[in-house]
Amino acid sequence: MTSNTNFDPQWQTKYSNMVLSAEQAAAKIEPGQRVFVGTGCASPQALLHALVKRADNLVDVEIVHLLTFGDAPYAVKSLAENFRINSFFIAENVRDMIQEGLGDYTPIFLSDIPRLFSSGQLPLDVVLLQVSPPDNGGMCSLGISVDIVRSAAQNASLVIAQVNPQMPYTLGDSFINVQELDVLVPADEPLHEISPPETTEETRRIGENIAALIEDASTVELGIGRIPQSVLPFLKNKKELGIHTEMFTDAIIDLIESGAITGSRKSMDRDKIVASFCLGTKRLYDYIDNNEMFSFRPTEYVNDPYVISKQHKMVAINVALEVDLTGQICADSIGNRFFSGIGGQVDFNRGAARSAGGKAIIALPSTACDGTVSRIACQLSPGAGVVTTRGDVHYVVTEYGVAYLHGKSVQERAMALISIAHPDFREQLLKDAIAAKYIRSDLSAIEGKIKTSPGEYRATHLLDDGVQVNFRNIAPTDEPLMRELFYDLSQQTIYYRFMQELKRIPAKQVQDFVYIDHRTDVAIVGTLPEAHGEDIIAIGRYYLDKKTNRAEVAFVVRDQWQNRGIGHFLLKELMTTAKGHGIGGFTAEVLPENKAMQHVLNQAPCHVQSQLREGVYHFELDFAV
Repeated sequence: MTSNTNFDPQWQTKYSNMVLSAEQAAAKIEPGQRVFVGTGCASPQALLHALVKRADNLVDVEIVHLLTFGDAPYAVKSLAENFRINSFFIAENVRDMIQEGLGDYTPIFLSDIPRLFSSGQLPLDVVLLQVSPPDNGGMCSLGISVDIVRSAAQNASLVIAQVNPQMPYTLGDSFINVQELDVLVPADEPLHEISPPETTEETRRIGENIAALIEDASTVELGIGRIPQSVLPFLKNKKELGIHTEMFTDAIIDLIESGAITGSRKSMDRDKIVASFCLGTKRLYDYIDNNEMFSFRPTEYVNDPYVISKQHKMVAINVALEVDLTGQICADSIGNRFFSGIGGQVDFNRGAARSAGGKAIIALPSTACDGTVSRIACQLSPGAGVVTTRGDVHYVVTEYGVAYLHGKSVQERAMALISIAHPDFREQLLKDAIAAKYIRSDLSAIEGKIKTSPGEYRATHLLDDGVQVNFRNIAPTDEPLMRELFYDLSQQTIYYRFMQELKRIPAKQVQDFVYIDHRTDVAIVGTLPEAHGEDIIAIGRYYLDKKTNRAEVAFVVRDQWQNRGIGHFLLKELMTTAKGHGIGGFTAEVLPENKAMQHVLNQAPCHVQSQLREGVYHFELDFAV
């Protein structure tokens, strides 16, 4: 039981005219009525079981709810004539009934649901909810589930409240006056608990990839499911994070205590963790009880895309069941079988996309059914519904990396998504994309070559004038950027790099730069952020000769960025990578006129030899000496 001192110990006496037993309260519900049930782990279990006990006296009662946990005793085949389910978000406790056609699903943005109630479009006869006991001022807290519950209570003809002293007294805009309730049912029982989801290696890698996108001082939304929660352990070293989210779990406690979450840089609700409900264990429920750091607000506020967009660096993290190669996101059904719901994905995706410095992220494992099915598909499964459109999608993340799709062509999207698909499916996805005319037929030559780096390499280098250059592994999606780099080079730089005059670079040669295996061929690019994403200003690469265990190394830097130390940095980073792969050294072929490259190689932190052969300097860099 919580130790809250806000409760009025005399409340049952003070409001005795409103107090009934669960059975007496349930007797007030009549056939044909529409009954709303409270959300999440605050589903009023005593009231629901009392309702089902009098099922013989009821018929055609429509049970309306969002996501609910715990028992759903009305959701059984034998009571299908008595109780009809209409869910805005499908939980496991009602999924079988809905998939068998014995219940219904209403797809809707979470932010739109309160208007269904207030406008009269979906009139409510009865609301069954759970609250804390009233305080001395007669205010009850909706506790762990405010969301759409308060709107439902404000727009129903009869409000029956299960009053539970074990309900945390949460703060914020979470209160309802006892006079707004019609019936009070005392029921002291533990709230339903949900243990933190187990993390798999797959979800751990997805969480790590997402966390890399989250900057210090960001405000974060974490959607429902194990993938968004898998991000949290990787945020412990972040600074001044804020939270504005539909829901959170126990995992948030460790982030608060590590100092990562402070809310001090939020644009709105500074210093507050804003949410509309939470799902967790007694540890969480005790932690949020009367805790001023938490502000529970109704869905009308939390899920308003305008409110979300006002947060600086708003990051929305939501999940998908499937994505096609054009970027269409299916999140509520598996084929034509409804599985979950739209929820707040679109609300937060659009809000974050419009936030200054914001990021809208959709995450999913690369496969389903024990690795036998790719969740990235050329086309969505027959019957699958689109929750987030291809025009709304920004970042897509799997355990194999990150694809940024917004503002990209269909071909660029397809290549980006194939590159983060499971390796077992990339070849077939490429064939399917070519057949669908999503990508050019000449790209069939890269079949089997679409690989991503086995580890995410990132580094930064500060130039003498304060400009920061970012470095990362080359990616399959860098083909257009590499082409732009080439055409921005002077003829002299092209001649030094390729030892021949080139007016154009063949597509095959560009493909050879970006489609590599990341061990025998390694390429690092230096980039600068731009409005369209980034520009590549430098590339360093080595090619391994397996017979000698030495790799040929080469660089190219845009002319305006030459003689700034970028070549020295690239060589040092490539040497570190090569040593990690057990490579014994580098070789390089350099024209006599290319003094800058000669200088970089001669300054390498290893044993260096060079000799002139047929008008070209041959360099050997030995790591072991």
